[in-house]
Amino acid sequence: MVYAAPFFLKIKSMACLLTEGRVEPCKDSVGGLTKVYFADFGTLGAVTYANPATSAQITTFASGTVYEYDLKGTSSFDQTITSSRDNGTTFYDQILNLTFHKLDYETNDQIALLAVARPHCIIEDNNGNLFVAGLEYGMDCNGGTIVTGAAMGDLSGYTLTMQGMEKKPANFTVGDITTLGVTVSPNQINP
Repeated sequence: MVYAAPFFLKIKSMACLLTEGRVEPCKDSVGGLTKVYFADFGTLGAVTYANPATSAQITTFASGTVYEYDLKGTSSFDQTITSSRDNGTTFYDQILNLTFHKLDYETNDQIALLAVARPHCIIEDNNGNLFVAGLEYGMDCNGGTIVTGAAMGDLSGYTLTMQGMEKKPANFTVGDITTLGVTVSPNQINP
C-alpha cells in the first residue's frame, strides 16, 4: 500500500530552514561586562554587514558619536526570545542592567538624559565581544535607582535598566570599537 504525503508537508518556508549545527565549545569564556557605549538614536547612519544575507555581524556604521562608560561588577545583558505560534511573531527582549559606582553631579545629569532618551547601546563583555542592542528601535530606560546605601559597604551610586525590543538578537560586531567608523567620546566624568 502506498501512502501519499499530506499536502501541508510539501510546503516549505525558505526563511525558516536551518543552515548549520554547533559543536560543544571549550570552557574558555567568562561572564560580565566591561564597557557600554551609548549613541543618540538615529545617529549611527547606514550599517555595513560582514554578510548582508544574515546581518549577524556589523563591520561599520556610517557615522555617529558614542559615549563610553566603564563597568565593573554587577552589570549584565540578557536577551529573552519571545515567540508566539498563535500570533506568528518572534522578537528579542533586550535587557541591559547597569551599575555605576559613586555619586556625582555630572553623572546625575547624564542619568537624567538617559532616562528620557532612546539610545543605541554597544555593549562590550569580558570576552571582548561587542553587541549592538537597540539597533533598529533604540533602548528605553524603564527603571533604576540613585542610592546612597545605608551601611558602609552598600552601593553608593546608580543602577539603570535599559530595555529594547528588536526583530533579531543583538548584532555582534567585527573588530573593536575603533574599527566601527564611530567617534568615541571617552569617559570624561571622573568622580
